[in-house]
Amino acid sequence: MTRSLVDAERIVRLMEGIGRRATGPGRVYLVGGSSAVLVGWRDATVDADIKLDPEPAGVFEAIAHIKDELDMNVELAAPDQFVPSLSGWHERSPFIARYGEVDFFHYDFYGQALAKIERGHHTDLGDVQAMVARGLIDLDVLVRLFEGVTRDLLRYPAIDEQALRAKLAAMIEWAQGNAEDD
Repeated sequence: MTRSLVDAERIVRLMEGIGRRATGPGRVYLVGGSSAVLVGWRDATVDADIKLDPEPAGVFEAIAHIKDELDMNVELAAPDQFVPSLSGWHERSPFIARYGEVDFFHYDFYGQALAKIERGHHTDLGDVQAMVARGLIDLDVLVRLFEGVTRDLLRYPAIDEQALRAKLAAMIEWAQGNAEDD
C-alpha cells in the first residue's frame, strides 16, 4: 500500500502515539529519513524507520493502529542490520523525547553514516554530507569506529571491506574539499 510522505509533524505524532499506546517502558531509535526530517536537512521521508531496544510492551499493537491513523509506513530497520554495531552506539544516540514510558532517540549518527556510506545511494551520501555539515559526525572519528569493527565484517558477507574503505576515503576527500572551499 502506498502511503503519504512523512514530515516532522507526523513523526512527532507517531512518537506520541507509540508512547500513549505502549503498555510498558522501552526505547525507540529513529533511523535514516526520520532523523533527517526531525533534525531538518530533509522536509519529508517515505517511511519511519525505527529500532526497538529494549522493545516496549505493546509497541507492535500501537504501531499497527498509528500507521493507519497517520497514513504512513513504519519499518523496523537499523544500521546494525547492514553493518556491524559501532562500539558505544547507545551512548552516542541523542535523546529526542519521552512519551508515556517510552524514550525516543536518534540512532547513533556514526552508525547511520557508516550504513549509508556502505549502501552508497545518492540520497544516503547526501545524508552523510548533511551530518558532517551539521557537526553530528566527525569523519576521523567514524574511521576510528569503523576500524574497531572490521573483525565483525565476517558476519556481513555482502560487505567488501576494501570497497567500504574506498567509500569512506571518498567521503573524507569530499569533506576535505568542502573545508577548503570555506
